[in-house]
Amino acid sequence: MDRTAPPHLTTPRPTTSPWTFTQLLSATRRGARLARLLGAGQLRSWDAPPALTERAEVVIAELAANAALHGRVPGRCFRLTLVLDPASQVLRVEVSDARGDLHPRLATDAAGAGALTPGGRGLMLVEALADHWDCVPFPPSGKTVRAVLRATRL
Repeated sequence: MDRTAPPHLTTPRPTTSPWTFTQLLSATRRGARLARLLGAGQLRSWDAPPALTERAEVVIAELAANAALHGRVPGRCFRLTLVLDPASQVLRVEVSDARGDLHPRLATDAAGAGALTPGGRGLMLVEALADHWDCVPFPPSGKTVRAVLRATRL
């Protein structure tokens, strides 16, 4: 019988790994508000840089509000996921909802960015505060809007 330790026990592992927070929330205004509060609280508990936490709080609020308003399917929740890599100080915010048929779009009306349009300004905030954002399918029929925020902006 070989008494040497298996390689996975002797190989040094990185001391930092991404931290993850996931929560299902009701697709209501109250659920969106709770997403913002829980997300900001989680980032503070991880000791994320204050500037990152402040930007993330606005991004979470906007994406959660969109999920509750535009992604709502009766009886279905939306999901907030935060993934923070403490080594690189990069945060990924994901909000998944049940409406895969409606994809987020920035407001591009003919009246211009200063016009009082019924929607689209929330995504303009996400565009301004995130280093990158996109939308991907969330099987079986939903979507996930993802935003990446770096503690130090390039």
